[in-house]
Parts: sequence; structure tokens; C-alpha cells
Amino acid sequence: MANERILVVEDELDILELVKYNLIKSKYSVLTAETGEGGISQATSGNPDLILLDLMLPGIDGLEVCKALKSGETTRNIPIIMVTAKSEETDIITGLELGADDYITKPFSTKVMIARIKASLRRNQINTNEDSPSIITRGTISIDTDKYEVRVESEKIELTKTEFNVLKLFIKRPGRVFTRYQIVDATKGDNYIVTDRAVDVQIVGLRKKLGIHGKQIKTVRGIGYKFEEQL
Repeated sequence: MANERILVVEDELDILELVKYNLIKSKYSVLTAETGEGGISQATSGNPDLILLDLMLPGIDGLEVCKALKSGETTRNIPIIMVTAKSEETDIITGLELGADDYITKPFSTKVMIARIKASLRRNQINTNEDSPSIITRGTISIDTDKYEVRVESEKIELTKTEFNVLKLFIKRPGRVFTRYQIVDATKGDNYIVTDRAVDVQIVGLRKKLGIHGKQIKTVRGIGYKFEEQL
């Protein structure tokens, strides 16, 4: 659904104009900023529905912008898609841990960009409308958060508490990439000490118990994991 307002924070004018043109063509309203400071100002005053944020910015860089917006009372729930260079894997992980919702790497297809924006807006709408339902359903998988029950194709499956919490995290935000640290923080609490291997073991166990639907938990190489609604 178009007419949403997108804030594009990008200092390369040719890329900024290209992105702006394609967003307007797709019926989005567009705000722009060429610096990190300008991005924070526009996000605060312009009330965008989503932010497309380049990480390499003059002044305050994109990671600092992301951190500031995700800690702000009026901006913390705005989805952020990071725009990065392919060599910036560490920055991608940091950005996701700071609360960014997704990322695309340069050079990128404008069709892919629009698809990612639509997906992030759709997920954010789902989360807004379903902040705390007792039963969450994605396809043939359903979770009853009150009873701590999981059913796959109507058949009840037994999960450990950690497996349940990991699945709930994924299902509440389908399509979003979570780093291992985010998974730990969401399921065990902040600063819980655990190894990457321990997270991977939980994922292996969860996939096995979900049967064929375990394939919906995708590994994002070098980053972490995400849940896809379709097999």
C-alpha cells in the first residue's frame, strides 16, 4: 500500500535522486536528508513511516543515527533499512543489533529496494496491530503465548522454554534478520553470556522439532537467522 512517507538519508546526490525518483514512481511520499544530523531532524519532525539509511554519512554516521533514533521516544518504532557496501558485514551486524529492521547492499536493484520497503512496512503494520495477541499464527504454525503451546498443522509439539521463546521471536517478526546476540537478548535477557554455538544448537533443535517447517528458519550467512512465512 503506497502513500506512506519514506525518509531517505543519503549523501551521494545521484543515488539520492535515483532512489527518490523510484519511490515517487511507486506512489510513496519522500523526505530526504544528506547528513546524519539532518536525518535525525527529519525523522523527529517529519514522522516518516520508514527510513532508508545510508551508513556512510558525513558528520554523524549511519550507525549513530540508527542508535539515536532507536533510543528516541517518538522514533524508536520507525522501521530502518540500512544501505551498506558489501564489505561492511560488521556494520550490518552492529546496525541490526542497534535495532535496524533490514539492510540492502550497494549496488542494489531498485526493484529489490521497493520490495524490501514493502516487506518492512507490512511487518511493521502487523506488529502494530498485533502487539500482544495470545495466539500468533503464521501459515500452519501457531503459538499460544498464554498456554506456552505450539501447534504445527494442528498437531501439538513440545518445545523447551528457550526454543519456544526463539520461535515466538521469529514468528512475531517474519522476514526480519536477527543476529545471535539479538536472539540471546530477546530470549534470555540483556547481557546473558552465551556462545554463538549455543544459539546454533537451539536453532538445530527447533528446526528438527518443526519437521519440514523447520526450513522456514533461514540462515543468513555471517549475520544470523530469520523466519520466512512460506516454505
